[in-house]
Amino acid sequence: MPWSALRLRQQTETDMTTWTALTTLEGKAQADALGAALENMAPEPTGVGVFEVEDGSGLWEVGAYFKDQPDDTALLLLTTALGAKPFTVSELPETDWVAHVKRELAPVEAGRFFVYGSHDADQVPAGKHALLIEAAMAFGTGHHGTTLGCLKALDRLADGGFRAERAADIGCGTAVLAMGAAAIWDADIIASDIDAQAVDVARANLKANGMEAKVKLAEAAGFDHADLSGPFDLVFANILKGPLIALAPELSARLTTGGYAILSGILNEQADEVAAHYIDHGNSLAHREEIGEWTTLTLHKKP
Repeated sequence: MPWSALRLRQQTETDMTTWTALTTLEGKAQADALGAALENMAPEPTGVGVFEVEDGSGLWEVGAYFKDQPDDTALLLLTTALGAKPFTVSELPETDWVAHVKRELAPVEAGRFFVYGSHDADQVPAGKHALLIEAAMAFGTGHHGTTLGCLKALDRLADGGFRAERAADIGCGTAVLAMGAAAIWDADIIASDIDAQAVDVARANLKANGMEAKVKLAEAAGFDHADLSGPFDLVFANILKGPLIALAPELSARLTTGGYAILSGILNEQADEVAAHYIDHGNSLAHREEIGEWTTLTLHKKP
């Protein structure tokens, strides 16, 4: 998800990961510290990931990938020092992970949008707005129910004749939602993320799609940036329940009368609570869609 941080050294197609070590703990600072400590282990991991668990629990998952079996004692010392659960260490069969990801991440269609990796460039159908997101960038490829739901909501608004003049993608991740808006409208669009690495990923995707001049980027938490002062006709926020509720007053205030907010990162059982906060701030529920365990809400700012 867009609020998560990921550090992963790039691997070649011949690198074969054979061991994983995974744990969970509370707090972003402790999780980042554990991730940094893992990177300095011997044997050195081939990659380290730090993710916020998407269930509203406040837990973070930290994982590392190794070519050789990691040192159990070193892992135990790290978890003890940082208050994490003991690592679960697993041996994996030798796998060409890049090829595996390319096989698993088939193109995604969401109405007029077609999200694909470069390995599927020959499958882009005529008449679709094609958005190139590389397979290695798992968050925001369109395969997750939250991103897919947001793209479908955007397609639905466009089908209904809505047109945004100014749009913001808060917690943009790969910036696929901002790119979707840029593909159909000549609008003033800004995409932002709290994580600098996500902004770098977004910048690379904009370049790959020839959209550098169509979408502005910002590193910011919520609307804490001069370019995010609004007002906006359309705001995407594909994040998590807690941040969405916290943003309800500010996001609603930045929506133009008659504007829309497309919200996701919401578990189905959380949707009523999130919607209620936005309704309390002058919005009406225009549409709600469940995809798997995730809900996407489309809110309309009342005239």
